[in-house]
Amino acid sequence: MLSLQETLLLAAFLFSTGIFIILTRQNAIAILMGVELILNSVNINFVAFDRFLFDRIDGNIAAIINIMIAASEVAVALAIIISIFRSLRTVEADKLDSLKG
Repeated sequence: MLSLQETLLLAAFLFSTGIFIILTRQNAIAILMGVELILNSVNINFVAFDRFLFDRIDGNIAAIINIMIAASEVAVALAIIISIFRSLRTVEADKLDSLKG
């Protein structure tokens, strides 16, 4: 069984890994994976604080809502990425300047 501190360290590691991926990768799908890591670290925090401090179901409900929002976000983002790839033949974030006005 993990303690609260160990769980928060895991969430902090996932969050910092997600930030690192977002800042260093150029591939749009890799950036999307970094965003998902950040959202998963938030879910771990919700469940950890609910389990160790409050002992209610509120954190679990917030995590489930966050998972549903993340799933819809992934579906929309992947649809946009596929559409951009079909028109530009690339998903490199540096080359996606055609959306500028």
